[in-house]
Amino acid sequence: MKKTGKTAIILGATGLVGGILLELLVKDKLYKKIVLFSRRAVEIKHQKIEEHLCDLLELELQQEHFKADEVFCCIGSTNAKTPNNELYKRIDYGIPVATAKLCVQNNINTLIIVSALGADANSSIFYNRIKGEMEDKVLEIKIPKMHIVQPSMIGGNRKEKRPREYFFKKMMQSLSFLFQGALKKYRVIHPETIAKSMVWLANNDFEESRILSDELKQLSKYE
Repeated sequence: MKKTGKTAIILGATGLVGGILLELLVKDKLYKKIVLFSRRAVEIKHQKIEEHLCDLLELELQQEHFKADEVFCCIGSTNAKTPNNELYKRIDYGIPVATAKLCVQNNINTLIIVSALGADANSSIFYNRIKGEMEDKVLEIKIPKMHIVQPSMIGGNRKEKRPREYFFKKMMQSLSFLFQGALKKYRVIHPETIAKSMVWLANNDFEESRILSDELKQLSKYE
């Protein structure tokens, strides 16, 4: 029987995947409280939600409030939004690692992190290398129930305008029929699919630590 009356923490609830995840948890009867850590307030208001507006680059200062049954980390930037490589690493590497350390300090045994397909600590591509280094580090921390989801290009409509990304998504979606077999993992994935798979992972046993994009699509159907 699944545990009820749970408290979940979401980092990145103002983002595309995090926002959908928040909506899912608000409706889910298994959760009684959802604690948010972000720079700005979310638009949705609900009695389950407890918000902490803070600088996520100093997340370790929130240890007193960082208490839950499980944590969802949906933090991520882009080269376009954060062209400074040092700041980019502080966000995409530093925040998830700080999150994992807080989980250990506060005895939180479930952590699910959104990474990206192609993450590889040995990659020559900066974006992929930072994601890979982050994954390796958080897995070293040894949280009992730890999952890293690796979505491909994420579909859906973002609030900020990204014309190049929008064009590339449309092109990838139109060519999705070409991605068969081992290439299925490169198909565009919807943010709802990612969020649903994360909720499923939090509430079910699953052996894999790193979960590829096409596997997320399968898990989301079990919700």
